[in-house]
Amino acid sequence: MQSKARAGHRWISRLDRYLVRHVSDLPGGNHDAFFRRLSAAANNGKLWMGAAAVMAAFPGRPRRAALHGLIAQGVASGVTNIVFKTLLPRSRPLPEHLPVFRFVHPQPTSSSMPSGHSASAVAFAVGAGLVKPGLGAALAPAAVGVAYSRVHTGAHWPSDVVFGSAIGAAAAMATRRWWPVRPPIPALTRTAAPAPRLPAGEGLSIVVNTLGGSFTAETAGALHEVFPKAHIVTVESGQDLAEQIAAAADNPGTLALGVWGGDGTVGTAAAAAVERGLPLLALPGGTLNHFARDAGIGSLRDALAAATEGHAALADVGLVTAERGLATDPEVIRLTMLNTSSVGLYPNLVRRREQLQPALGKPLAGVVAMFRTFAAGTPTTLTVDGIRHKVWIAYVGRGRFYPRDHAPLVRPVLDDGVLDLRLITADESFARLRLLWSVLTGTVASSRITHLQEATEVHIDAGGAPMALAVDGEALAGVRAVAYSVRPRALTYYSPQP
Repeated sequence: MQSKARAGHRWISRLDRYLVRHVSDLPGGNHDAFFRRLSAAANNGKLWMGAAAVMAAFPGRPRRAALHGLIAQGVASGVTNIVFKTLLPRSRPLPEHLPVFRFVHPQPTSSSMPSGHSASAVAFAVGAGLVKPGLGAALAPAAVGVAYSRVHTGAHWPSDVVFGSAIGAAAAMATRRWWPVRPPIPALTRTAAPAPRLPAGEGLSIVVNTLGGSFTAETAGALHEVFPKAHIVTVESGQDLAEQIAAAADNPGTLALGVWGGDGTVGTAAAAAVERGLPLLALPGGTLNHFARDAGIGSLRDALAAATEGHAALADVGLVTAERGLATDPEVIRLTMLNTSSVGLYPNLVRRREQLQPALGKPLAGVVAMFRTFAAGTPTTLTVDGIRHKVWIAYVGRGRFYPRDHAPLVRPVLDDGVLDLRLITADESFARLRLLWSVLTGTVASSRITHLQEATEVHIDAGGAPMALAVDGEALAGVRAVAYSVRPRALTYYSPQP
């Protein structure tokens, strides 16, 4: 075995010298200065850090690609310099192997095997390319150029570069598990449903919550202009929103119920619409309008088009039953959930993420918000479907949300018949460190602290202690237990994309 190893080593050594002689025979020119500068630019990873800074200026996948590239580069550099350069001592090429004008002084003093520059270059390019292939392709010539420059300037033998490049590629693939490439989001799907046409809003009763985040003095006027034949009711401070919605739904001649307000207001209107068998027109008029967004209504123009043509679809609704007060005489509250509900620190996470999102983009804003929220937060002890947990977040989505991690953002199907249950637990040792590490490496979805499942019923009990519950953005304090269920395809809603 040793003789075979020595023979293999001699064969590689002869091949290295053969290739270096051919590099030595190349005529001198401007390319010598170019490769010297390129090699120097990659010292200590400066070239790739600069590329990452440029990529990070663009939110979304370019920024994510930059982070993955840097993580892969860091791993490759550590493995190369700490492990292999210690285990595989090797002398670098000597000045007589290359022309004096090409050989760069001073040469590094560490082991020649493997090439750290090559490892970092390939790791960054492949790591970024796994997230955004176009960027990987753009970075590939620079990575190849850096790797070759180490031979051209006499810093490494060709086999050093090949081995270093292999380490870099392996580091990028290994860290893909740490910062995984998200699977594609399924295509938007609608289940069409019949609904009356409402030209100019004829037969439409609209309830406007004047306490909504986007209500202004011009709102009612704009609605009258878009829907001149609609019956429009404004709910002022001190009036009962649910009563006003019920009265509007029962107004003679009402064929459909419209609502202007946030998700909590839309949920109240949805309950009234389902009870009366009316289609719902959700108008984008609140601080948060997740249901209107998922329905494809981002403006009054979209709403008008859907209502005029009678384009509608079906959606499931979530039923929430919350108990609060004394166990001997609990107050039972029943709510309709169209979007999400949560217990624990999730409301704080969402608030921070939405504050940071305009500047950082959704993925990075979610990471930063997660760090800020859980650095000082404490877990809550809950029993979820009969199993006791220490929980950072208990999240229940009405429908399957994407991505499948701590920051669900998109729901392409509104009638899939499931509840999306996500728990991020603190049951494990070093819970906070595990959580922050999984956020940093993008492995929340695959971490042991994360429990993802789908169900048609979910029960959460705080064991007698009060917990803060949020349903479609509306907070409910002092809740001791909460149960969720699904009513499939109970709601007909107007959508320009049936």
